[in-house]
Amino acid sequence: MTAWLAWNNGTSVARLNIHDRRERLLVSAADLALRPAGALRRLVVSSQSRAPLRILCLRLERIGDLVMTLPALAELRALAPDASIDLVVGSWNHDVAKAISAVNRVETLDAAWLARGSGGQGIVPLLLQARRWRARQYDLAIGFEPDIRSNLLLAASGARRLAGFVSGGGGPLLDVALRYDARAHTADNAIALVHAALGRTSPAGIGPELALPESARLEAARLLSGRAEPIVAVHVSGGRAIKQWPEARFREVARTLIDRRGATILLTGSDADRDQVDAVMRELPAAHVVDVCGTLDLVTLAAVLDRARMIVTGDTGPMHLAAAVGTPVVAVFGPSDPARYAPRGPLDRVVRIDLPCAPCNRIRRPPARCVGHTPDCLAGIETAQVLAAIDDVLAHAVEQASGAPLARRS
Repeated sequence: MTAWLAWNNGTSVARLNIHDRRERLLVSAADLALRPAGALRRLVVSSQSRAPLRILCLRLERIGDLVMTLPALAELRALAPDASIDLVVGSWNHDVAKAISAVNRVETLDAAWLARGSGGQGIVPLLLQARRWRARQYDLAIGFEPDIRSNLLLAASGARRLAGFVSGGGGPLLDVALRYDARAHTADNAIALVHAALGRTSPAGIGPELALPESARLEAARLLSGRAEPIVAVHVSGGRAIKQWPEARFREVARTLIDRRGATILLTGSDADRDQVDAVMRELPAAHVVDVCGTLDLVTLAAVLDRARMIVTGDTGPMHLAAAVGTPVVAVFGPSDPARYAPRGPLDRVVRIDLPCAPCNRIRRPPARCVGHTPDCLAGIETAQVLAAIDDVLAHAVEQASGAPLARRS
């Protein structure tokens, strides 16, 4: 009841973190309509406070979103060591989810609003699929997306207690309803939700873990055997045009690393990134390039990144994969908010520029003036800034290897 009152807060409508005014009004109206259903659910379904033995988790978004949830899943496992934890993800994340040691069972569910291209299902067939989860009799269901549709899926699961975020709607259905803190890191929001759902915290020092299979590690060793050090991964594609640092600048960075350091450049990407990777690769000496674009599953990519000295990338899924395996990151940030999405390792560096409008964090619906060209927040980042960050990381890596204390970043 306390969590519900915290959401309701004596107002008629929850405070929604939805940029589009029409969508915000529509979700607000839906929340009002859902109040009776939420009250009825709490009357019919027992929300007993016993330690949960069967837990359902939803993380339906893209690669980085899942990877940033790893610390929360590790926390959940520490707080519920005897529970069976099921994780539902998009099919694109299946292999990564299977490597999460905190999880017992993985299921895939592709939502049309999250799938790339024309894939995925609409909310009605997804709700029908979620209703089939009732047979598992979950004690607790946790939704890590602040989205009304995810909260509807939680409710359809029939779990005794539902925990999620209210900032995207669906709060009336939840037993534990948190506002998503848009100023905090995504990982911290996820951990806060787990703490609220379980009603306690675990001892400090628990970290995320990807249990990479031996086959992936062997393939990574084969691909990079005999290559000159340092091996620097370069992920050219930003995934979306609004997050794309110019390919020519990635190429200049790669060429400088080869000329100054004799580096091996590991070019990563999916099949869809082929043209961008080719634009970088065609002007680099072949002996210094390993091209794995479109050839690796995500788990093998993680194993390959684990063997690299660092990765240079935008705000992308491979950035988060590298961070998860402890590989230092130099990340070029434009519209994305580093406070919410940046890697946070001791050797990680974010390169960005200060503009009055940045970071706007309008990734899915960018401002009209930023469409059709490189946005100012990325166009203003020069290769010299990225190369300086790379030099800083490599210098600190030498200190770390020698056992010297690392200088704390400001």
